[in-house]
Amino acid sequence: MTASSYPEEAPGTDPNTVPNTVPQEISAAVPGYGDLVESSPDALLVVAEDGTIKMVNTAAERMFGYARGELVGSDHRMLLAEGFRNGLERLFFNLRRGAHTDGDAAAAETDTDTAPVEAYGVRRDGTEFQAEVAGSIFFTGTGPRDGTGNGSASMIAAVRDTSHRPENDDSLREAMSLLSATLESTADGILVVSSEGEIAGVNNQFLTMWGIPREMLATGDDEAVMAFVLDQLRDPAQFVEKVEALYADPAAESHDILEFRDGRTFERYSRPQKVAEQVVGRVWSFRDVTAAKVAQDRITRAMADLAAQSAQLKALAFRDGLTGLSNRQLFNDRLASALADRHGGAVDVLLLDLDDFKEVNDILGHHAGDQMLIEVGRRLRACVRPSDIVARLGGDEFVVLLLDSLEPEAVAARIVDSLRVPVWIDGTMLRPSLSLGLASIGESAVDASELLRRADVAMYAAKAAGKNRYMRFKPEMMKALVDRNDLEAGLRHAVDNGQIAVHYQPIVSAGSGTVTKVEALARWVRDGALVPPKHFIPAAERSGLIVEIGTEVLLRGCTELKPWLDEDSSRSLAVNVSGVQLQHGDFAELVLAVTESCGVDPRQLVLEVTESVFFEDDCHVIQQLMTLRAAGARVALDDFGTGFSSLGRLQGLPVDTLKIDQSFVSMINSGTEQLPILNAMIGMAHGLGLTVTAEGVETAAQAGYLMKLHCDSLQGFLFSGPQPEATLQPALDRAALAIAALRGDRVPGNR
Repeated sequence: MTASSYPEEAPGTDPNTVPNTVPQEISAAVPGYGDLVESSPDALLVVAEDGTIKMVNTAAERMFGYARGELVGSDHRMLLAEGFRNGLERLFFNLRRGAHTDGDAAAAETDTDTAPVEAYGVRRDGTEFQAEVAGSIFFTGTGPRDGTGNGSASMIAAVRDTSHRPENDDSLREAMSLLSATLESTADGILVVSSEGEIAGVNNQFLTMWGIPREMLATGDDEAVMAFVLDQLRDPAQFVEKVEALYADPAAESHDILEFRDGRTFERYSRPQKVAEQVVGRVWSFRDVTAAKVAQDRITRAMADLAAQSAQLKALAFRDGLTGLSNRQLFNDRLASALADRHGGAVDVLLLDLDDFKEVNDILGHHAGDQMLIEVGRRLRACVRPSDIVARLGGDEFVVLLLDSLEPEAVAARIVDSLRVPVWIDGTMLRPSLSLGLASIGESAVDASELLRRADVAMYAAKAAGKNRYMRFKPEMMKALVDRNDLEAGLRHAVDNGQIAVHYQPIVSAGSGTVTKVEALARWVRDGALVPPKHFIPAAERSGLIVEIGTEVLLRGCTELKPWLDEDSSRSLAVNVSGVQLQHGDFAELVLAVTESCGVDPRQLVLEVTESVFFEDDCHVIQQLMTLRAAGARVALDDFGTGFSSLGRLQGLPVDTLKIDQSFVSMINSGTEQLPILNAMIGMAHGLGLTVTAEGVETAAQAGYLMKLHCDSLQGFLFSGPQPEATLQPALDRAALAIAALRGDRVPGNR
C-alpha cells in the first residue's frame, strides 16, 4: 500500500469517521494526552475485553488503510494475519495478570512490563506487513484492578511497522503462524501452566471443551478456574491427586481418563514444557473421547451379547429343547468318540421308546404329552451316573450311553421299573411304560450305526414280547427283523395277486336264539399255512395295505352274504375297520359305493372299530362314521376295555354297539364268580342305549353268565369259529343249535 492510498481527510470530515474521543480516565490523568496520541507515529488502538476497538489514532488509519469510523466498533482481529489473531488476546491476558491496584477506583496507571509481541498486520487491501505490538492495561469503573470487583479493563495497543528492519525473518513468521494455526485447529484442548502453577496460555478448544467463560479466564483467578473444572468431574480428588503427583515430578509424563458428571469422557495427556532442556512448565492436552467410549461400550455389550447368544446357540445345538437332555447330534458325537477311544472299555447303548405314547397325546393333548416326556427324561437321568449320556432322539424315543459300566442290564431294569410309577398330569393319573433294547460292544468291532441298529432291533423285540420290558440284543433277533420284512413283502404280493381270503364267524342273539349277525374276517394262507391275523394285520397297517385288504373284505362279504342278508332284513354283516382306513378322505363314500353296487342295504352293515380311532385330534374320523350312520350303517366299538377309554366317553361317540373284549370274558370260569366290572359294563352300556356283544365265548358257563347279565349277543368258538363261505351254512346251523341249547329251546331254528 502506498502513501497516496491512505485517507487524507481530517478526522471528522469523512462520513465514515467518528470523533477521536480520548477516554476521560486517561485525559483526566494526563493533560494533553489527546494531542500526544494523535502525534504518535505508532498506530494506537484502545481494545475492550471483548476484542472490540474503542478508539484509534490517525497513525492507525494510515497504517491499516481504514477510516476511523470503519475501525471503531470492529473486532481487532481483522487487522491481524491468520495465525497471529490471538496474539492480542494473550497479551491482554498477560497484562491483566501482571496488573496491580491500590484500590483507587479512578486509577489509570499502566504497567508495561510485558514484552512486545511479534505479529503480522493486514491492511485493507489484503497486503500483510511485519509489526511489533506493545500493550498497556487500564481500568475503568470502580473496584480493584485485579478484576474481582466491578471494574472493567481495556488495553492500549501500540502497533509499530517493523517491515523495514533488516533482521526480518520470514522463517520466524512462518513458524509462529504454523504454531498458532496448529494450536487453534487441533481438536484437543491445550492448557499451558507454568512451573509456578499459573496458567500461561490456552487455545479456544480448551475453553469450549470445559465451557470456561473467557471473562473468568481474563480475571487471572486460577483458583476460580480450577474450581470450575473440578465441579464438572465425577472424581475431582483423583484429578487433583494426579496434578500434584506430576508437579512433584516435573519431568514425568502421564495419560489417564477423566469421567464427567454429565456422562462425557476425556483423555488427559500431560508432558513437561522445556526450553533448552530446562522444564519451565507443563502442557496439558485434553481429548473428548465420549463418542468413542460410547461406541466401544456398545461394541463391548454387543460382543457380550454375541458371546451369550453363541453359548445359547451352542447349548441349543446339542440340547433337546423340551427335556434339556442331550440331542441326537451330541449323542452321536459321544458314541463315535467312545468307540474310537474305548481301549477295551465297555460301551453299552440302551434305546427305548414309550409304549402307546400317541394315545396320551390323543386323549390329554400335546401339552400333557410334553409333560410326560419331561418327566421321563428326569427319571432316566436319575437312573444313571452323571458321566453317562441320556439323549432324546425325537418324539418319544430316548437313548442312554453307558461307558465302562459293570451292570448295564441292572441299569436297564432300573429304567423300566422307574416308568412303572404313575405320573400325574393335570389331575390325571397315567401309567407309562416303555420298551427298551440293550446292545453292547462285544469281541467283534462294530461302528456306531450298527450298535444303534442292534439296540433298535432289541427294542422292537421287547415290544413284540409284550412291551413294558427290556431285552438284550441277540443275533437271532436280527432274523426276526428279517422275517418281519419278509412278512410285509409277502403280504404285498398276496394283496396284489388276490390271495387274501375272507372267513365268517356267526354272532348269536341271546334274546332271539338265532344268528343275526356274521363278522367278516381277513385270512391269509401262505405256502399252505394260515398266517395268524395278529401277525399280518399290524404289518398291513404299518405298510398301508390295510386299506386294500379292508376294501376287499367289504366287497367279498357284501357279495357272498347278499343271499343270506336278503332272507331277513334284521340280519347284518360286520366288518372290521382300521384307523388307517378312516384316515382316507373318501372312506365313507367308498363304503356306500360298495353296498350300492352289491345291492346291500347300508342298514345291514356294522362297522367294527377300536376305541383308538376316536383319539385322533382330527374330527374327520368321527365325521366319516357319522356320515355312514346317517345312511343307516351301525358302528360297534371293538375290544372295549383294553385301551384308555371310559364308559363316560361313550355318550359322545357315534357308537351303537359295545363289544366286550375276550380278556374280560375269560375271567368267567365256573359261572358263579362275582365280576362287578362286567355287570357295570353291560348295565351302563344299556343305560346309554347301546347293545352289548361279548366276544371270545368258549364255554357254556361263560355264555350262561353273560346271558344272566342280559348281554345282547355272543360270539366265540362255543358257537363257531371263522369259516370260509363254502362251509358257512353248517356253521350257522351249529351256532343256532348251541344257543338254543343254552336257552332251553326245543327248536334250534335258524334258516
